Amino acid sequence: MRKHYDYVIVGGGSAGSALGNRLSADPSTNVLVLEAGRNDSKLDPFIHMPAALPYPIGNKLYDWKYESDPEPHMGGRRVFHARGKVLGGSSSINGMIFQRGNPMDYERWAAEQGMEAWDYAHCLPYFKRMETCLAGADSWRGGSGPLVLERGPATSPLFGAFFEAVQQAGYALTDDVNGYRQEGFAKFDRNVHRGRRLSAARAYLHPVMHRKNLDVETLAFVTGIRMDGNRATGVDYTRGGKLHRSVTAGEVVLCGGAFNSPQLLQLAGIGDPEHLRAAGVTPSVELPGVGENLQDHLEVYIQHSSKQPVSIAPWLAHHHKPRIGAEWLFARKGVGASNHFEAGGFIRSNDEVEWPNEMFHFLPIAIRYDGSKPAESDYGVHGYQVHIGPMFADTRGHVRIRSTDPREHPSILFNYLSTENDRREWIEMVRAARTILEQPAFAAFSGGEISPGPSVQTDQEILDWVAEDAETALHPSCTAKMGTDDMAVVDPSTMRVHGTEGLRVVDASVFPFVTNGNIYAPVMMVAEKAADLIAGNTPLPAEEVPWYRHGAGMPPYPPGDPRNDAWDAKSALPSAAGARQTGTTGGNA
Repeated sequence: MRKHYDYVIVGGGSAGSALGNRLSADPSTNVLVLEAGRNDSKLDPFIHMPAALPYPIGNKLYDWKYESDPEPHMGGRRVFHARGKVLGGSSSINGMIFQRGNPMDYERWAAEQGMEAWDYAHCLPYFKRMETCLAGADSWRGGSGPLVLERGPATSPLFGAFFEAVQQAGYALTDDVNGYRQEGFAKFDRNVHRGRRLSAARAYLHPVMHRKNLDVETLAFVTGIRMDGNRATGVDYTRGGKLHRSVTAGEVVLCGGAFNSPQLLQLAGIGDPEHLRAAGVTPSVELPGVGENLQDHLEVYIQHSSKQPVSIAPWLAHHHKPRIGAEWLFARKGVGASNHFEAGGFIRSNDEVEWPNEMFHFLPIAIRYDGSKPAESDYGVHGYQVHIGPMFADTRGHVRIRSTDPREHPSILFNYLSTENDRREWIEMVRAARTILEQPAFAAFSGGEISPGPSVQTDQEILDWVAEDAETALHPSCTAKMGTDDMAVVDPSTMRVHGTEGLRVVDASVFPFVTNGNIYAPVMMVAEKAADLIAGNTPLPAEEVPWYRHGAGMPPYPPGDPRNDAWDAKSALPSAAGARQTGTTGGNA
């Protein structure tokens, strides 16, 4: 190892892996990636077997095991938050669902002060650069990037019933939630390739580990940023919890995520002076937005028992595990080779919202993230469920250090369910999901709702159930937002922390608003674009393409698709009988 690097990247998770690859592509540039967790051993099935995802979550060997402060609008209970404690970060333990969000998310970003170059047209080329979409590259999707994306097969009869039911409920299907039209229901892209999880570390870092100008060190816990006035000059860290080391850097790039990046900034005296002094830190750079603006997605599971033995539940029995393991290990197929989040969709909960604000993930089993199952019903263990949650909650929380100890988890408060709009969207969400699951398409399967159950009917009963039962969807973000307003932390044209030199942030914390869907794909896009901004490369040119937008008067399929011939622009309905189209599409607005 060297004593000095051009770039020290703090965090070998999703963004850090991408930056480590892109910044070290210049052989004259020396790059060090420091990851506090351990290595993602190629032989570890709990990381690389897609169906094993419940095992790392909550396990101290894989998970930092954060939790919120008592949430005041959820009965004072703490909400558990898993964060990856391994190379690849949370991309090594997440659900492997790849969703970009809606194009309007990035138009919303671009409307913020100083964010003009983060609209959809400027973000799209970076999404495409990172993708190899096996379903096919086109104007919206990439075909030669490091992230290989497989489309979920969704061949179970339960998926067939789900797709039929959403249409019976009046919603549309779409070809690709990451392409021309997000609104609707479809098979999902997944970070699974040839039966294995394809984490950011496996896609970006491992293929370039041979580079002489790239060092990757695991079990390297950064305890502080070394500052000379307002300039970052390096970091201090411990190796394996014992050996203390320091390294100098031309640039320090924080990639620790929405919890760790603001924590390190605050420990360095960068943040709100009042909060810093209360924690025993002397302020050095006044940036009141550090740790504020925390956003996330909350979710619940609506679960049904199944009258037919078509779910994957029996495969969870212990006597099946050797067969599952053998099929996966030797053939990369079978139950173990899927994350089982193979389909879902996005809807608008009411006619007042411009683009989808509610997300569905359908699963052909009734089970929680931690692997626990509901009690057996009259029909045994078989069941299915839909994960649901609003995408644009206007609740805001914070991340604040409690002391000068870098190992003490910060105060994390989300303020879930704290606004009237959030509570209204939850009620709309649960009712919409129930409407879908009660359609005739499920009549042959449904043995009745087992969660929340028929006793939960009124608006207040729904909200009480959500407050008691909801879990995080694991999308914390926005705590060091890009922009140029008074609460902005990061310069959107350089990724540099305002008021500092040699210090940048690149991860989910720089989002100004959480995107509509799982956030892994947007994090990787931000890292791809940030790599060019940091290295001084000419950014990729904007790509102007149309996209679906409710009420904009364009057809439900991409321009030129012959299926649009059946579309009636006046009524926004297919002229043939069928499902209600929930909007029309437009381009950049």
